Amino acid sequence: MDDDLRAVAELARTFFTKEVAPREQEFAAQGYPDRKLYQRAGELGLAGMSIPEEYGGGGGTFAHEAVLLTEQIRAGAPSLQFAVHSAIIPHYIVHYGTEEQKQRWLPKLASGEWVGAIAMTEPGTGSDLQSITTKAIPDGDEYVISGAKTFITNGYLADLVIIAAKTDPTEGAKGVSLIVAEVGDNPEGFQRGRLLQKIGQHSQDTAELFFDGLRVPKSNLIGTEEGQGFFQLMMQLPQERLIIAVAAIGVIEAAVELATAYTKERQAFGKPLFAMQNTRFELADCATIARVGRVFVDDCIAKHLRGELDVSTAAMAKSWLSEQQCAVVDRCLQLFGGYGYMLEYPIARMFTDSRVQKIYGGANEVMKELVSRTL
Repeated sequence: MDDDLRAVAELARTFFTKEVAPREQEFAAQGYPDRKLYQRAGELGLAGMSIPEEYGGGGGTFAHEAVLLTEQIRAGAPSLQFAVHSAIIPHYIVHYGTEEQKQRWLPKLASGEWVGAIAMTEPGTGSDLQSITTKAIPDGDEYVISGAKTFITNGYLADLVIIAAKTDPTEGAKGVSLIVAEVGDNPEGFQRGRLLQKIGQHSQDTAELFFDGLRVPKSNLIGTEEGQGFFQLMMQLPQERLIIAVAAIGVIEAAVELATAYTKERQAFGKPLFAMQNTRFELADCATIARVGRVFVDDCIAKHLRGELDVSTAAMAKSWLSEQQCAVVDRCLQLFGGYGYMLEYPIARMFTDSRVQKIYGGANEVMKELVSRTL
């Protein structure tokens, strides 16, 4: 942390605490947030901090996005998916897009005018991205895209979707390409499916997307030629996994703080819960995990900023921190007793929201396989 990052933290904390958190119950009931809040974040300079300044962004680094995500968690305001919109989507365009693509798409993402999504997962494929069946068939100067995607974060609100599709269905990984579709006006051949009902993260927009002959200009291909999509995904996934680790340690720290404060106030058998040895020992264990996790994540962020974060270490961070997140939140919830099961208490929402961390971004079993290959 430096003065610049501390200023970002203060701005983000104010935004999430005052403008987003009070509406979380409303967003949970409808299954998606108010898209105007993306625009509001853009006005504050929070929607594209790591996008280069020449494309309307803040010219910052991943550290800025990590601070934003941490403050969002601490504010109890998870509805706006900046992890995807700001820290994932723009960087495919920054790293692999043409100058024309950067000028056309990045300013709209940075301003919050457009909401971004990436469509990888399909009903029949999860972590096995090389087996996707969505096709993008060349037809003149266009691609005709057909297929179905599911579990798409920001799918309901998305104006821009990066689609992972097979431009050569006869190939496996070598046939995958990434193609951008502008879908804000729901073009012919594109349909948004259900807002999916999840056990947690109720205020976050997660939807099905369907493509039935959607026509997209060939100029929307990301990369210099077809077949580069799988490589592009593999190169960007370490950052996505680091994002999950950042979220995990943020939740762990918040859970420990909530449980500590609660047990010092809550009376049982004539004394505070914190006065009981088991309570103190549980919190001591959880606080130790939080400290170790924070040091690990900060080291990963430092490595990433230097371009030194390897696939294996990112996989370690994602899998271990998400496992610890679920374990620590469960232990902290137990200290709340019956109130921990009530959704009016943030610890209950943390409990249900946490479970998916072990699944998305590559299931933890896949992460362990990636780590094992380096042993």
